[in-house]
Formats: sequence, C-alpha cells, structure tokens
Amino acid sequence: MPTLYVTAPPEVAEDLARTLVEERLAACVNRVPCTSTYRWEGEVVEDSEEILLVKTTEERCDAAVARLVEEHPYDVPCIERFDVEYEDEFGAWVAESTDADDGPTDADAD
Repeated sequence: MPTLYVTAPPEVAEDLARTLVEERLAACVNRVPCTSTYRWEGEVVEDSEEILLVKTTEERCDAAVARLVEEHPYDVPCIERFDVEYEDEFGAWVAESTDADDGPTDADAD
C-alpha cells in the first residue's frame, strides 16, 4: 500500500491532514515538525515545516495526490510516494477507513 511523504507549512498542515482523512483519501496522517533546508529561486532557504505521512490505498492514492496539489500552498509541493507492506490488521484498517462507499449514511445524520 502507498504512503505519501509530504512537507507543508505548519499553518496549513493540520487542514491538509484533516481534509484527507475526512474525505476518506487517507486513513491516517501523521504530522511531524521539521526544519527543511533547500534551494529555491537560486537561494538556500531554511523553513519550519511539517512532514505529513499519509496512509492510503492504491485505489485512493491518485485522488489523495490530486487533492494535495489542489490545496497545497506551495508552487512545487514535495509529494513523494513510498510503497510499503502494512501489517495485516493495520492494512485492513487502512482499506476500511478509505472505503469511499463506507461513508456516513443519511441515518447517521439523525
């Protein structure tokens, strides 16, 4: 199953993570504070960022990436994909949590 590695400014990381989970594009998003050093427009820059580790499925990965690109404030967001082997029970939970057909029903709204 894929895990996406994404960096984002701290002020938007929570919203990105919540959006992915609420829209069932991810089962879980871990947020880890970090300092990134990189070259941008010819200058070496250091910024505080958060690393987002996005646990998703093959079926939802492309939609998760598209949503990240749509919502991310950077011109060139860092979005990397790693294919990992989840432990059986965790993998089943990820699959269940990202099942778009398993969302709230009208009965749940009452």
